[in-house]
Amino acid sequence: MATKIADSYLEALQKDIARFRRETGKQQHTVKELGVWAVKNGHWEPPADLVLRKCCEDFSRALREQHFEDVDGSSIRVNHVARIIRGDRQLHLWADIRNASHEHIETAFHQRRKQVVGECRQLNRDNKYYRSIHPDRPAIQIPFDFRDDVAEGEFSGDYPDGPSI
Repeated sequence: MATKIADSYLEALQKDIARFRRETGKQQHTVKELGVWAVKNGHWEPPADLVLRKCCEDFSRALREQHFEDVDGSSIRVNHVARIIRGDRQLHLWADIRNASHEHIETAFHQRRKQVVGECRQLNRDNKYYRSIHPDRPAIQIPFDFRDDVAEGEFSGDYPDGPSI
């Protein structure tokens, strides 16, 4: 049931986006412009649990963004989230990579990989659609083989000082 409420809320916001574009004539805009318009015109009011949700979002961002350098100087993400089911509840449990259980980190890594794959699939669908509605424009080539990118990330980019060439 929570999904239906969320879908309805997002659908209502999407209708407001269309209304904003019709009323303002803007086809390109910032989210802030949209928000100011929605609040000013009574199309959006803060939910009762807004403060708690904002607090949770801020903690989630802080958890995601915390890194340390390993002995090789590589940036390592400290905190990893694993989505698990306990009874009839879905939980997002965070743990520090330095002392988390192997099972937690394995779950977190596999779930992050699925997110990356999902983003790539969506990007590919978006690119195909764009090409279909703009066949007169050059195709945008997006390589989905990341082996070279990952290998390049193995190098620090720091080079010892040497003679200038």
